[in-house]
Amino acid sequence: MEFSGGKAEYTSGTVHALDARTHPVQREFYDFYRTARGEFTPAGSSPALTTHPTLTSNVKFMNFYPFADIETIAPRPMLFIAGDQAHSKEFSEDAFRLAGQPKELYWVKGAGHVDLYDRTDLIPFDKLTSFFKQHLGAP
Repeated sequence: MEFSGGKAEYTSGTVHALDARTHPVQREFYDFYRTARGEFTPAGSSPALTTHPTLTSNVKFMNFYPFADIETIAPRPMLFIAGDQAHSKEFSEDAFRLAGQPKELYWVKGAGHVDLYDRTDLIPFDKLTSFFKQHLGAP
C-alpha cells in the first residue's frame, strides 16, 4: 500500500499515443496535455505519469461533489463559461441549473473542453469584463 511506503499505483489519464481508435475526447486532451501547447512534467516526475492520478488520490475525487451547496453562493453573481462543443457541457448546464441568482451561462461557439485553457482568441474577455462591471460595480 502506498500509505505505508509502497509503490504508488497510477490510474487512467490522457493517452500517450493516438491511433485510429482513439476516442475524440482523448484526442482533445492529447492535443493539450501531450503537446507543447500544455504539456508539463514536474521535476522528479516523468511524462509517462503526467495527467495520471494515483490510485489513492482517486478517493478524494470520488468524495468531492462540486455542486454540493452551490446554491449557497447566492446572492453573489456566478458566470459559467463553457465551449458549446465541450464533451462536458452537461456539467456546466447542471451547475447553472443548481446555482442561485444572479447567474449567467455563456456558451463560446466552436470551443471544446480545453480550448478555453489557452486559446485566447476564444476566451470571451469582453463577456468577463461586462459581467464583472455589471455585478461588481466596476467603472
